[in-house]
Amino acid sequence: MRSPSWSRPRPLPLLLLLLLLSPWPVWAQVSATASPSGSPGAPDCPEVCTCVPGGLASCSALSLPAVPAGLSLRLRALLLDHNRVRALPPGAFAGAGGLQRLDLRENGLRSVHGRAFWGLGALQLLDLSANQLEALAPGTFAPLRALRNLSLAGNRLASLEPAALGALPLLRSLSLQDNELPALAPGLLGRLPALDALHLRGNPWGCGCALRPLCAWLRRHPLPASEAETLLCVWPGRLTLSPLTAFSDAAFSHCAQPLALRDLAVVYALGPASFLVSLAACLVLGSGLTACRARRRRRCRTAALRPPRPPDRNPDPDPHGSASPADPGSPSAAAQA
Repeated sequence: MRSPSWSRPRPLPLLLLLLLLSPWPVWAQVSATASPSGSPGAPDCPEVCTCVPGGLASCSALSLPAVPAGLSLRLRALLLDHNRVRALPPGAFAGAGGLQRLDLRENGLRSVHGRAFWGLGALQLLDLSANQLEALAPGTFAPLRALRNLSLAGNRLASLEPAALGALPLLRSLSLQDNELPALAPGLLGRLPALDALHLRGNPWGCGCALRPLCAWLRRHPLPASEAETLLCVWPGRLTLSPLTAFSDAAFSHCAQPLALRDLAVVYALGPASFLVSLAACLVLGSGLTACRARRRRRCRTAALRPPRPPDRNPDPDPHGSASPADPGSPSAAAQA
């Protein structure tokens, strides 16, 4: 008699049963470990960039022609240096409202739209150095109210207007070296109350009255000796150089004093009002002259159309009843004689 043979259970059904009875799905743990949050393609990371914990996205040296899409609100630092981003359109960084650091060095950047940085109210550091910027539109940096460090070094800026920077109350460091600036526009530094570091070397400063605001700022914020020695200006029509720190306020005594803010407010308020009053007076005088000329023309036309008056053949007798003196040669005169 054969003893009954017992078959061994297959391992596959047993494994499936363990997976189903497990309190936490094993495959969820495997998928979580397979794609960590710092890998490319994660929900908070642009597809072409490499991200690390803490909100840093590195997109450096990837030959990117534009700002990558898919920017997240959790992003804190975006490195876009050494790419080929030639222009920044409006809303170029939409979705990255939590961004605090933005690096755009060496992109060959030529134009920045006035609304390119809208939505970046938390940005603290912006690096636009080593590009090809020649001008900045008004209001370019106005939305960056939390900005503390701005670098525009190594561009082709020939002027920098206060309207481009706007009022940046927290800006502490501004780098303008290696541009083509002959002077700084009046009022530019006055809108940066927290500024204490200004880098200016490598610009063709021109000695003249336009340097007065900058020299006044340098007297209040002395630069290190190594940097102050490199700040030189050229006199117009001469080949001599003078250090900017050598100019006292008395050196600009021959220059016209700029108007204060109160004076500018008075001018802006009275200018349009006086123009409107003058315009109203001109209109009244012109209307009066036109009315007088029209009335004179109507009178002349009426006189021309009126028929001529016939001459009076029977003149009225003397109202006092006395006859007119007779002609000496008439008969009556002879009889009286």
